[in-house]
Amino acid sequence: MKHVGNQEVAGWVFFCQLCSWFTWYCCTRTLTNTMETALTATALFYYPLEGSRSMNSVRYLLLVAIACIIRPTALIPWVPLLLRHFYQEQRKLHLTLHHVLPVGFITFILSLIIDRIFFGQWTLVQFNFLKFNVLQNLGTFYGSHPWHWYFSQGFPVVLGTHLPFFIHGCFLAPRRLHILLLTILWTMLVYSMLGHKEFRFIYPVLPFCMVFCGYSLAQLKAWRKAALSFLLLSNLLLALYTGLVHQRGTLDVMNHIQQVCPRGPNPASVSVFIMMPCHSTPYYSHVHCPLSMRFLQCPPDLTGKTQYLDEADMFYLNPLSWLQEEFRSNASLPTHLITFNVLEKDIRAFLTSRSYERTAIFFHTHWPEGRTGSHIHVYERS
Repeated sequence: MKHVGNQEVAGWVFFCQLCSWFTWYCCTRTLTNTMETALTATALFYYPLEGSRSMNSVRYLLLVAIACIIRPTALIPWVPLLLRHFYQEQRKLHLTLHHVLPVGFITFILSLIIDRIFFGQWTLVQFNFLKFNVLQNLGTFYGSHPWHWYFSQGFPVVLGTHLPFFIHGCFLAPRRLHILLLTILWTMLVYSMLGHKEFRFIYPVLPFCMVFCGYSLAQLKAWRKAALSFLLLSNLLLALYTGLVHQRGTLDVMNHIQQVCPRGPNPASVSVFIMMPCHSTPYYSHVHCPLSMRFLQCPPDLTGKTQYLDEADMFYLNPLSWLQEEFRSNASLPTHLITFNVLEKDIRAFLTSRSYERTAIFFHTHWPEGRTGSHIHVYERS
């Protein structure tokens, strides 16, 4: 922004990015979207925007290619940017033969080799990603939203209190930066065509949005102090709540489980069964010991069954009956059970008959709904 704008605008863009609650929320988590966003922002530094003095086609193309290896959807926001570069490039053949094709070929071969090593067979992950999420649209198994969700809910929530400054900045930014606005709209339109939607999917375009917020703050001379106080306070409160309080129980309970890791010569003496919606908690990334753990599975249907139910669905249809059928023998019982508090009344008979006692309670969230609760309970078999 120092190159394509000026020092003042660059400072406000930097401020907006750092005080964004969604930046705080996402960048600390081990999400591929976080790396995708970092690579996209770095690639934009080398992208040939008008006025930029740091343009380098090979570097930005390499960063985009690496981002696509990590997460193929990283290509979506770069489609209008790549087309613009190709359209404005005088030596189109040179760009294609000496920059685009070599970078694309090298990174694609590297991706193939890495996947061959870890899968044990030749696997085209990018095609499988496209097939699963677009052609078969199986992502909707994990939830779906209406087509307008990103425009009516997703984008306003991600931007938060930056939204009015973004709108204001769209009218102030110079025309040469309109390509960034087009990129934002294009990305949301493409993602809107997919049934499964999440806030984090549009995280990579957040730095683009902050460019326009920066122009807005640079223009607000008289109201700047009030605007800065409003942005900082509103985002700080939201970031602290979502980062330290909201849904923290799933992390706290794994810290507790780490304390029961077997220390003696018999590691099989301790086992944990997580009776919660699948992927509710971290797994070995937070436990770091050879502890026997199991959680309710929820693999998508790859067979085309019309009445498909995963293990988690079958469990929640009748938790007590499922547990009694699954653990007929006491020998197979886990030593520890983890569940949300809303399930306790349904499985109390099982807990009592199998000599389970509640040993820990962890606060999870203020707004329990559906299969989750406000607290997480840990039961240990006596």
